[in-house]
Amino acid sequence: MEIRKKWFVLILCMMLVGGLLAACTSKNNNDTLPASTETPKETEKPDSTKEPEATPDPNTPVVGGAITFSTFSDIVALNPIYIQDTSSGDVANFVLAKIYDFDRAGNVVAEPWSLASEKAQISEDGLTYTIKLKSNAKWSDGQPVTADDIIYTFETIMNKDTGAPGISSFDKVEAITRVDDHTVDIKLQQVFAPFEYVLVTEIVPAHILKDVPPTELKDHAYGKDPAKTVTNGPWKWSEWKQGQYLTFDANPDYWGETKPNIQKVTFKIYADQNTEVQALLKGDIDSTQAIPLTQVEAVKKDGNIRVGSKPGPTYEFISMNYDKANYPDEYVLFQGQKTRQAIATALNRQGMVDKVLKGTGALMNAPFLPGSWADPGDAAVNYQYNVDEAKKLLADDGWVPGDDGILVKDGHRFSFELQYNTGNSRREQVSLIIQQNLKDVGIEATPKGIDFASWVEQNLVPGKYQAVLLGWSLSNPDPDSESIFSSKYFPPNGQNMGWYKNEKLDQLWVNGYSTVDREERKAIYKEIGKEISTDLPYVFLYQYSLPQGIGPRVHFAEEDAPEPTLPYGSFFRVIKWWVSD
Repeated sequence: MEIRKKWFVLILCMMLVGGLLAACTSKNNNDTLPASTETPKETEKPDSTKEPEATPDPNTPVVGGAITFSTFSDIVALNPIYIQDTSSGDVANFVLAKIYDFDRAGNVVAEPWSLASEKAQISEDGLTYTIKLKSNAKWSDGQPVTADDIIYTFETIMNKDTGAPGISSFDKVEAITRVDDHTVDIKLQQVFAPFEYVLVTEIVPAHILKDVPPTELKDHAYGKDPAKTVTNGPWKWSEWKQGQYLTFDANPDYWGETKPNIQKVTFKIYADQNTEVQALLKGDIDSTQAIPLTQVEAVKKDGNIRVGSKPGPTYEFISMNYDKANYPDEYVLFQGQKTRQAIATALNRQGMVDKVLKGTGALMNAPFLPGSWADPGDAAVNYQYNVDEAKKLLADDGWVPGDDGILVKDGHRFSFELQYNTGNSRREQVSLIIQQNLKDVGIEATPKGIDFASWVEQNLVPGKYQAVLLGWSLSNPDPDSESIFSSKYFPPNGQNMGWYKNEKLDQLWVNGYSTVDREERKAIYKEIGKEISTDLPYVFLYQYSLPQGIGPRVHFAEEDAPEPTLPYGSFFRVIKWWVSD
């Protein structure tokens, strides 16, 4: 499970009880009748004059049926103002329409299921964006989707009292003007290169939430109670059994030109990825998004399951916390730059890629995906695995061995808790490698697995931890990461959950989005890559893939197939998928 990095919101799917499961699939459910002890009677001979029933064309979409997805993490909530985890983001795709969507190449487009009727009109100076909504779009309670919903959503995110994680995408907005019921003008204070991508976002119903004080919005029933969550997507939220499953039914009054084929969607929550895979192999679910790499070949041997494993817009890292309040004696263990560099040098990152990722990952030294236009390449410092060099860096920073072999500095023992989310087999393995690698240089790291949904709310969002093993799932193709690394965006107004501060980087992020010239931006991100890999707010690990398995009941045209390189690409054009038995 990843945290969703967002310009508007910050980043697998759920568990059914037996009764509902039986309704979703008949495979391996022991639903045959007991054998009779009577002598079988002669069966009626077929009527040779009857026309044989036609076999359905598997390439022709069928309306009806149900699909079941799996995950090992429950959602947090479905209010898009606060969504910053992938489970909630995945589910939101089914019940909330976006203003714009991505095509397969990552371009921003107005699809038949998008709220916008056409691409945004951008003024010559790049400061004003005009959005026109479809006049027939409506909420599940029958009320129309209007300009007021965009204005309310964006202004609420901009309000610091709201505590929205995506505030960094909207605090560049100077004004939002209602032109008519279905048109808004958004004027920016300055050029903000990623803003077109920001508009690939969901909105909330102003007529439901406009009177809720911003400080009370996060705890409001909207997004947590299906009965009180008005939506505007192809499916309606019908049920949520926390820790077990979520269900969605096709919206009979859906406004979109393209209607959903699948009539019921279920997200089942399993204990871990291994049990998800077993459920897929047995036919209890139709798709899982994160097959452990150790099981990919076994799943492929099934023959009926399609497996996709392109590298996605995801990377893993260790975030170290720089807020003294997170340490019992208020002594920040990671405050020395050489200490952070020593940790990076002590970790066998390539070994993680080779052994845990089975060679499918790519090492990263900065927060830019390998091979992307912003990749700084050799400008970023690459920390080679070297135990002796790590020990030297630690000694240079004042750390000396204690009586038990664990390093000590200023009377403080180098021992910390490394948090990760339970059920994630990759992180479980990597956390143990980190523990052993650091033990080899005199650092005691204690891995601790925590349920993802509670982890997000209690530790990640408020920035309460010493170190975490986590991943970012990038919500758009732009390289801007100001919300994660700038000191302007400490919790709760942003995603700099480790409380990292570097004034030089603060300015470089601003420079990077203040021009639309790609060559100028490349030069700036190259400089960012050098600075951030030297100072190391994170230890960047690797880009990785999330192999998706899809069972034989699920069908889609080639142009509607999942696209793992996109945000939420596992559900690319899911509105056009269909199922058969």
